Amino acid sequence: MSDELAQIAARMVAPGKGLLAADESTGTIEKRFKKLGIECTEESRRDYREMLFTAPELEKYISGVILYDETIRQRASDGKPIPELLAERGIIPGIKVDKGLVDLPFFPGERFTQGLDGLAGRLDEYRRMGARLAKWRGVIAIGEGIPTSQCLRANAESLARYAGLCQVHGLVPIVEPEVLMDGAHDIKTCRWATEAALHEVFDALTRYRVGFKDMILKPNMVLSGADCPRQAPPEEVAEMTLACLRRTVPVAVTGIAFLSGGQSDTVASANLNAINVKAQALKTPWTLTFSFSRALQASPMAIWRGQAENKTAAQQALIRRARFNGAAALGQYDPEMEQAA
Repeated sequence: MSDELAQIAARMVAPGKGLLAADESTGTIEKRFKKLGIECTEESRRDYREMLFTAPELEKYISGVILYDETIRQRASDGKPIPELLAERGIIPGIKVDKGLVDLPFFPGERFTQGLDGLAGRLDEYRRMGARLAKWRGVIAIGEGIPTSQCLRANAESLARYAGLCQVHGLVPIVEPEVLMDGAHDIKTCRWATEAALHEVFDALTRYRVGFKDMILKPNMVLSGADCPRQAPPEEVAEMTLACLRRTVPVAVTGIAFLSGGQSDTVASANLNAINVKAQALKTPWTLTFSFSRALQASPMAIWRGQAENKTAAQQALIRRARFNGAAALGQYDPEMEQAA
């Protein structure tokens, strides 16, 4: 099983490819649809995601797709199960398995992720459906007096137990400790919090005997807070992010697929590119790519708007962003590509 998982993990971070995170909960996608005047029903959610998954040449830039529980159970308009539709294109089907966030008792402003109860059985079911990778998200907020060491430990423990269960049940775990960019903190504060979170995560993964070559890390980039008056440029983001990773992430980890975390699509591409340019100069041991949601989907969703006649244009927008991020994963993205497109 370990050999199979290692091969899948390597495919997930193949050169010039990344992951499409299409695992928004029903509540989250409803909010995004509402802003664009799109009716949110089971059918409209299926139609939207099918539009994404059938985009021509998607497999050139997307190695895997993270699905939501509703989506992995759905069939495309031709009756084909969604995981089968993806697998036939050479795209690895995946599944979000956590059950969302709850408040951490006695720690105001901090949360942890639930969903470990019954996870083993759900993993077996998802694997039978065709999933070969899974995702669990832990969330770390920055604020006055937070994150606390207890919050970091609680989230690291959950991530490690989830990752171990995934590997036992035949799925590659995506380990996602996200330090949120919400707030007015500067980039140095984000680096401190991210470094602390990753130290806790890899300590827990080691204690739970999780195989590093059989997993993918999905961290945040080290960024200025969204409300910080000074937004760090891509070169500084790259310097801070790589310094953090080099101090915390074992060489054995197969790859790192960054989340976009609220960045705009163009900013996320520019930062990913800068990270890879510097990583190549430093000869870092990991493949550094993307696992984006909004930074891939914002443009196609705004174009689609629930109208079938907009499908082709929306798919073209998705492929354009996937291509730009594929280039950024190789350190070959240039903002001028946006204008040319």
